[in-house]
Amino acid sequence: MPQTFNTPADYVDAAREMADAGRPVLARLLAEEAADRTPAPDAAARILAEFPGRSLRQEG
Repeated sequence: MPQTFNTPADYVDAAREMADAGRPVLARLLAEEAADRTPAPDAAARILAEFPGRSLRQEG
């Protein structure tokens, strides 16, 4: 069954799956997306703290 991404929790769940699968970069990117979609700054900070690392996003 395909994964759907409708809420920040969906992104966090996918990030945890990627971390468990040994894909920390993808996990961090998914966590950053979850944090961006989370309205509460303290909750967003907790999400990012669970998946440490620097951002690899290419904004431009």
